Amino acid sequence: MKQKHIHLIGICGTAMASLAGMLKQRGHRVTGSDAAAYPPMSDFLASLAIPVAQPFGERNLQPLPDLVIVGNAISRGNVELEYVLDQRLPIQSMAQILHDEFLAGRERLVVAGTHGKTTTSSLLAWLLAEGQRAPSFLIGGIAENFASSFALNHGREFIVEGDEYDTAFFDKGPKFLHYFPDGLILTSVEYDHADIYHDLDEVKTAFKRLVNLVPRRGLVVAWDGHVNVEDCIGRALCRVERYGFGEASEWRISDVEYSGSTTRWRVSRYAAPWAGLEWQLAGEYNVLNATAAAAMAAHYGIPMEIIAGAVRGFRGVKRRLEVKAKVHGVTIIDDFAHHPTAIAGTLKALRTRYPGRRLWAILEPRSNTLRRKVFENELAESLANADQVVLAGVFKSDAIPESERLDSAAVVAKLNTAGTAARHLPDADAIVDRIAPELRQGDIVALLSNGGFGSIYEKLPRKLALLHEVSTPA
Repeated sequence: MKQKHIHLIGICGTAMASLAGMLKQRGHRVTGSDAAAYPPMSDFLASLAIPVAQPFGERNLQPLPDLVIVGNAISRGNVELEYVLDQRLPIQSMAQILHDEFLAGRERLVVAGTHGKTTTSSLLAWLLAEGQRAPSFLIGGIAENFASSFALNHGREFIVEGDEYDTAFFDKGPKFLHYFPDGLILTSVEYDHADIYHDLDEVKTAFKRLVNLVPRRGLVVAWDGHVNVEDCIGRALCRVERYGFGEASEWRISDVEYSGSTTRWRVSRYAAPWAGLEWQLAGEYNVLNATAAAAMAAHYGIPMEIIAGAVRGFRGVKRRLEVKAKVHGVTIIDDFAHHPTAIAGTLKALRTRYPGRRLWAILEPRSNTLRRKVFENELAESLANADQVVLAGVFKSDAIPESERLDSAAVVAKLNTAGTAARHLPDADAIVDRIAPELRQGDIVALLSNGGFGSIYEKLPRKLALLHEVSTPA
């Protein structure tokens, strides 16, 4: 592609921001716009000197760009999109330009699934990098080992986080169907994205189509723990290797130990001892993520010793069990929560990492699934893994009909009836004002949202510090 001025509408999405960085590295002039920018992607774009205009407006498209990339969160009625269509400016989706301009001629390793995509793809990129393969990657979060969500390198492999969400307002198919994987990791398959999938069968159909794109010479590495995954890989024409705790799995996990800041486990390969692995991440789901990445890296020739060392040195991903602050003995943790299963996994992981500590779950129902009634009972069950629960107001609740909207009061009532202390507070400011005085030394506070959550990540530590200053004699 010759050098162009490329504008991204909805640039602060993790994939869009990563694509913006890749395009700039290729020498293009890159601009973008969004309704609201928040860390970590706003900081990431600033570090790349990519300007982000807020809010959306026609003036953001002056001078007229050569190409406009439309994020999948952008729909008809957006003022910039309407202007672009009126002017008949060239448009593309993120997934299509990624395929056409960056994946051509590469060995595409795609990590897909309802949960665990970002951590698994970040680790897989790190394993190949430590194995001197110089991979390129695009993932949905900022990997701490790279301090980036993307890289363009000279190696043959390109690791992509494969998202099942739709591609753009003009392409309602899943983004991952654009990537044509040579190697595929399938971590899990559950009902999600209730705004675009009517039921679980539709979700499974999308994943089955993804598996059907893997060539005969390729490999699918699939979790052994759920019938939905088995259904999706049942007609694969390539080799399939399963990972998990099942005795018949090609990559079998055993002897998991959680101790302090370290998680250890053993992996057998085709029933023979293969490796002892350890790292600093918590939770059984992260053990599964690491084993999946190790299996794929081994398939691409990375020696076991390199894999074990790289796993040990992996530092995680921003917004995945990320410790944001420690104030007066209170530990505040940020986690990208989007689904009841993920919330349950996060809270269980925190139980293993901080045994005996009082655990708070403060949730903003923000994802298109959590904002709806579809998982109301499951949400209450997942939040019951905490000692104290605070449920914020449903994000942009007016956009969802009341009959379909999550009933926060019902979730709180279910939790209280079952013995878990729970309450509903409308927003981040109300939560900070009410909760901060109740926090005590040793508490673990999990802030659960897939968005900015009213800047609670900064407001709560600041309020705690202020309260401590007031209560401490001069």
